[in-house]
Amino acid sequence: MAKTKTLKEANRRLEKRHRISVFVRYAVLILVGILMLYPLIWMIGATFKNNSEIFTTMNPVPLHPTMQGYADAMKSYGGNINIWKAMLNTYSYVIPEVVLTIVSSVLTAYGFGRFKFKGHDILFTLMMAMLFLPQVVLNVPQYMLYNKFGWVGSPYYLALIVPTAFATETYFIFMLIQFLRNIPREMEEAAAIDGCNAFQTLVKIIVPMLMPAITSCALFKFMWSSNDFLGPLLYVNTPAKYPATIFVKLSMDSDAGFNWNRILATSLISIIPNICVFFAAQNQFVEGISAGGVKG
Repeated sequence: MAKTKTLKEANRRLEKRHRISVFVRYAVLILVGILMLYPLIWMIGATFKNNSEIFTTMNPVPLHPTMQGYADAMKSYGGNINIWKAMLNTYSYVIPEVVLTIVSSVLTAYGFGRFKFKGHDILFTLMMAMLFLPQVVLNVPQYMLYNKFGWVGSPYYLALIVPTAFATETYFIFMLIQFLRNIPREMEEAAAIDGCNAFQTLVKIIVPMLMPAITSCALFKFMWSSNDFLGPLLYVNTPAKYPATIFVKLSMDSDAGFNWNRILATSLISIIPNICVFFAAQNQFVEGISAGGVKG
């Protein structure tokens, strides 16, 4: 009986410690979550405030709500362009960039991850070295090259889209190779026995199993391209073709007044597609990130 009582008391103490531990963990997570979300919540609230209220209180809830910021955000700043046209311009090159980046990265990762060819190790080392090369170093020679090709100022955003067809995102290739190492080669051998060639094996076997990693790469590229400011600034010289990133800056430099509710409303509208796309693919994104870090 004494032993039974002692065991029950020990179990109660362990359960109590477990509950306290769980409470502390969740409390910390909730606190960190609030701190992370507060700037976005404040930004949403600030779109309904006027300038004086924005700079006099940290309270995200507007005391005197106004829709003037959204009304002004719909106006045109800098010629024949508004926020909707700017967003249409943005995704007219972002979507092709994402598609071409994924296709080229998957093909390159499959080549490096599953085939041995002459110069394989040297080429892979050079490719990985490009991961540490800052983009700012390449801006001048790339601009000169694209200018000779006649891509600068192209209405089809050729300087932004065409390079993505050549697997320029080394990080994605490395991530896909890491994920590819966890796929058993026996599945490819079975496909070969069934008569599949290398390309059919890639499409029917590899790509479906790589889908979480591919989704992660696509989300990263979508967000990076949507938020890119320097690329469009260098290669787009027609105001009517400006993307949302440049349009937001353009609206800040306008002579129509500097109302922060308008700037914040414009910024919020421009990031809504990014937020929606992220939450729509959140599960696969997390799965791809976690699985890609495991080495086979």
